[in-house]
Amino acid sequence: MSLKRKLEGMSFYNSAVKPLHFFRAVFSAVCAGFPARGMKVIGVTGTNGKTTTSFMIWKMLNESGRKAGLMTTVAWGGVGKMNLHDELNHMTTVDSKTLNKRIKKIREDGAEYLVLEVTSHAMEQFRTLGVPIEIAVWTNLTHEHLDYHKTFDNYRKAKCKLFKKAKYGVINADDRSSKYFVKSSKKYITYGIKNGKRRAENVKLGAFGSEYSCGDIKIKTRIPGEFNVYNSLAAVCVGEKLGLEDEEIEKGIFALESVDGRMNLIDEGQDFSVIVDYAHTPDALEKVFEAIPEVSGRVISVHGGAGRRDETTRAERGEILAKNSDIVIITEDDSRDEDPEKIAKKFVRGAERAGKVLGKNLVVDLDREQAIRGAIKLARKGDLVLILGKGHEKTILRKEGAVDFVDAEVTRKYLREKVREVKARQVAILKAKKVREQELLKKKKKELERKKKEEEKYGNIV
Repeated sequence: MSLKRKLEGMSFYNSAVKPLHFFRAVFSAVCAGFPARGMKVIGVTGTNGKTTTSFMIWKMLNESGRKAGLMTTVAWGGVGKMNLHDELNHMTTVDSKTLNKRIKKIREDGAEYLVLEVTSHAMEQFRTLGVPIEIAVWTNLTHEHLDYHKTFDNYRKAKCKLFKKAKYGVINADDRSSKYFVKSSKKYITYGIKNGKRRAENVKLGAFGSEYSCGDIKIKTRIPGEFNVYNSLAAVCVGEKLGLEDEEIEKGIFALESVDGRMNLIDEGQDFSVIVDYAHTPDALEKVFEAIPEVSGRVISVHGGAGRRDETTRAERGEILAKNSDIVIITEDDSRDEDPEKIAKKFVRGAERAGKVLGKNLVVDLDREQAIRGAIKLARKGDLVLILGKGHEKTILRKEGAVDFVDAEVTRKYLREKVREVKARQVAILKAKKVREQELLKKKKKELERKKKEEEKYGNIV
């Protein structure tokens, strides 16, 4: 283990380096000329749903003619009709130097608004110092990053800092931690399905999206799952606060077709379904399983745990996978310098606790590409394959460093391989059938000729 890793594992490390983070943030903001000043910044935080909510708000603003930039786990840029740039770092809110540099570029592109995904790490490390927050949005809060924050209370406090900084808060009233965010906000509005001032009513969940009403606003999303009802409802509240018309909000949210790595349906002509999703926390996994459409066949899940991240959820995630899947394949994620076998053992422990048996309906394959290939090979007509944990990410972090790896691309590669194999088998079956039919015709022809000869031989005898 490197010296840096050893230091990071010590309890005093995060506090000791805080001054360094602060001075780095000040220096970065000053050098860039405080580029966020003059823009209306919407900061989105929460354990899950940050990226999709950010994309919904960004799409809604640009579709309504407002020029908005975006900075998320998946991509950044995208002012007006400009293209988004892929986010290649495995980081949601980038370091303060990169953050200010990108904000400056977004401002130069003409942005009036910036939708910024904000993490608890970012708040603790002052990365958004000098960035005025017009509206803070909170999606939900479940256990995550306790390897860094040590306690759930510390994690929640880090998230609340964004609301103390913001002029206005948009808060999920259905989450039990909502009272802490309300207390941290100067002014706010709450939303939810069961609670909150702005509620989603007459909710209809479908395989390819959802519908609901929020007062006079009629929302249709093109991304499935109840959790995306919450995400879109947060976007509705932001749109209303920024003065958008009801029709602009409706059209803007409907305009978002998908988000890279979030409930992406991969179709290469196969007779079973495949979904790639970023879910990597217990709550996110539960929500994926709640959102998936009913399948006539089996559910096959592929998932693994990242190294040097919260170890306490590994067995729990294994158990969630086992309870909701017919077959579970435990594989690698960003293992970094941690032993992938040790990570996998904790997932296996949880899966076995839920009744799965190694070698029967539980498999460990620590080569992620082969694990995906194996799941696709196992899949039959009507099955659903879930590739979970990495979503949009373009690399996998191993001991030797970052290696190019995209779940969707690998999945498509082996789906095409399987479709080709299936077609080849079908062609072979048709050929064999044709040969058999020709052989039968020949046999029948011979039999007819034989009968004819017999008739000719005895036909004139009286």
